[in-house]
Amino acid sequence: MIKFIPLARHFYRQMILNFFITLRFFDVLDIVLVALLLFQIYRLLKDSVAVQIFIGFFGLYLLWLVVKAFDMEMLSLILGQFVGLGAIALLIVFQQEIRHFFLVIGQKYLTKLSFTTFEELLKGKRKQDTSIDNASLNEIIKAINVMSRNQTGALIIISNAMRLSNYVENGVYINGKISHELLDAIFYPKNPLHDGAVIIHRDSILAAKVILPINNEIKLDEQFGTRHRAAMSVHLELGIPVVVVSEETGQIALAIDGELQHPLKPEQIRNLLLPYFQYQ
Repeated sequence: MIKFIPLARHFYRQMILNFFITLRFFDVLDIVLVALLLFQIYRLLKDSVAVQIFIGFFGLYLLWLVVKAFDMEMLSLILGQFVGLGAIALLIVFQQEIRHFFLVIGQKYLTKLSFTTFEELLKGKRKQDTSIDNASLNEIIKAINVMSRNQTGALIIISNAMRLSNYVENGVYINGKISHELLDAIFYPKNPLHDGAVIIHRDSILAAKVILPINNEIKLDEQFGTRHRAAMSVHLELGIPVVVVSEETGQIALAIDGELQHPLKPEQIRNLLLPYFQYQ
């Protein structure tokens, strides 16, 4: 037993030494990229019921690896069938999260050009600044401030690149210049357009009275109503910011960066939205 201890120490010391000797730059890069991928998956799933499904599947996968390591052939075969079918099931269950994941990659990491910009280049037009300017953003903030004081319920989707044509079809097409007077008038309780969302595309109020899909799997506090749930549903699906003004309290919330930030002041909303629309 006494002779065995030095041998064990030597074995573990040699194993650790060999690990660091054979550790390459690409091995470190591999570990970092996997960690980043898992972190992004966690961010996408943390507010969804789907995270429980993912944990269950991951646990089953680990059990399958253990069973294979012990050469338990029958159980390994059965679990292997579940794992194989589970990969297909995950694509179906997580289709919205996968869609949002690729939207995040496309919008934040790969390109900041829109399809309209490519269209302008193909037609030989000079590239124009198509982002929301400070004047338009100030008009949005003014409207939010007034609606918050008056406790006027509002739901505003702000898109810089995508026209959201499928959403616009569910509402009333406006295509008017952004102004706080027009936004206040749209959400005025006695206005027939107030019930629903407003879509702002670049420097235009594109549509009003837009009916939004609601993802009931999203977990929100009981204090939040249908507007907040609709805001998070659109944000998690498309990756664009959505502003909500509560009709009951007048509090302002913003769905951005995968979470619902609240309560916010109008100037805080401006500071959060400004870098989102500053294209280089």
